[in-house]
Amino acid sequence: MLFSSFTFLFFFLPASLLLYFPLPAALGALFPRAIGKGGTLLIRNAVLLVLSLFFYAWGEPVYLLLMLATTLFNYLIGLLLPRAKHRKALLCFAVFSDLAVLFYFKYAPFFLSLLGISLTVPHMPIGISFYTFQAISYVIDVYRGGVRAERSLLRFGTYIALFPQLIAGPIVRYSDVASALGEREHSVPRAARGARRFAAGLAKKVVLANPAGALFQSMVALPNNSLSATGAWLALIGFFFQIYFDFSGYSDMAIGLGELFGFSFPENFDYPYTARSITDFWRRWHITLSSFFREYVYFPLGGSRKGKVRTLLNLLAVWSLTGLWHGASWNFILWGIYYFVLLVLEKFLLCRMLPHLPRVLSHVLTLAAVLFGWLLFAFDGSTDALSLSVLGSFIPALFGKNGVMWGEDAYHLLRHLPFFAIAALGATPLPRHLYRRLSNGRAGGTISLLLPLAALVLSLAYLADASFNPFLYFRF
Repeated sequence: MLFSSFTFLFFFLPASLLLYFPLPAALGALFPRAIGKGGTLLIRNAVLLVLSLFFYAWGEPVYLLLMLATTLFNYLIGLLLPRAKHRKALLCFAVFSDLAVLFYFKYAPFFLSLLGISLTVPHMPIGISFYTFQAISYVIDVYRGGVRAERSLLRFGTYIALFPQLIAGPIVRYSDVASALGEREHSVPRAARGARRFAAGLAKKVVLANPAGALFQSMVALPNNSLSATGAWLALIGFFFQIYFDFSGYSDMAIGLGELFGFSFPENFDYPYTARSITDFWRRWHITLSSFFREYVYFPLGGSRKGKVRTLLNLLAVWSLTGLWHGASWNFILWGIYYFVLLVLEKFLLCRMLPHLPRVLSHVLTLAAVLFGWLLFAFDGSTDALSLSVLGSFIPALFGKNGVMWGEDAYHLLRHLPFFAIAALGATPLPRHLYRRLSNGRAGGTISLLLPLAALVLSLAYLADASFNPFLYFRF
């Protein structure tokens, strides 16, 4: 169930809010002594867990038991770890078991195919990468003593299954929500803030990401020899905007929904297309994934504390895993290694030069590197039109092998230039600054109500008229 679907917007979300808020309050009024304040939160956690399980079962009923098994397994490991005699062995067993399940569904066919072995597995469970990483981070943090083992299966199950971030992140560590699972406050200002954030994310997804993705798909679907340089660049720029607004919009919706239910999720994007270096870009893009690999892979391997060679090996491990996290495909492996090479160049060769480059030049160079990176990322083999073999003909088309402009290319270019200008502005902090300035003015109350409402209405209008509404990160 997509957040940007009528089923979610008009049925699931309203029903969830009605069950989550009035039901515990009504039960508390009927049975004040039996329930009390703590009981109200207990009921709300139970309602949220049931809603989350229903949400997941709506799209993946066959894999609901897998998620429940993952939840119960890591809950028990968390209870055993503080008192276990061989704590490190138990931790290794837990992490290995979690990764083995992920490996089977996501990676086994690819790696066995390299050995000439054919293995057919059911399709990958939606969100398995996200909730597996959350489970792993929990048991590691319990082992380190960073968090206390959760004794309530209800609270732990709610953490793993929490539907706003279940299938697409952000990757939430248990320490991020532990206090809110035990005690959280709800208020009208907080709910309003969450609703505004959700509306902004929905507009990003529907009004910006979907048209950009439709442009990309329409161009790459053309026969190889029919794609001009203009068409190829339009497609690549379309994907450039699609993947950012698709994922950052979904993260905004998740964070907004979290606020509605009393949770503060970590930020996942910080205007990455304004970065001035690749290092800066990865501080801003998919922040929770970068943080996970830094905290649970790079630092345990030694980070940069054990010499240059060891640092290079650690970086190679991190970026190979980052590529593989996105999928078992050569293009993702190449994509991870591509960023490893760029980051090594910045860290060891260009570190003194980059700060002295003109701001515009460093920004343009960074965007060019990111744009080429998305070229590797886009052709993931999910369809015949996006296979690596097609990439081999797409790159020459970018540089004019099939001509500079054909047929309707001029029409597509003129038609999409205003859209690209709006998308480019939307990828900067300017809209946020303008909104804050307006909402702090004399008509601030009206602005803070009307602009999110306008974003919601515009998004619904687009959804009513659109047949193209994918979400890229469901694949990961």
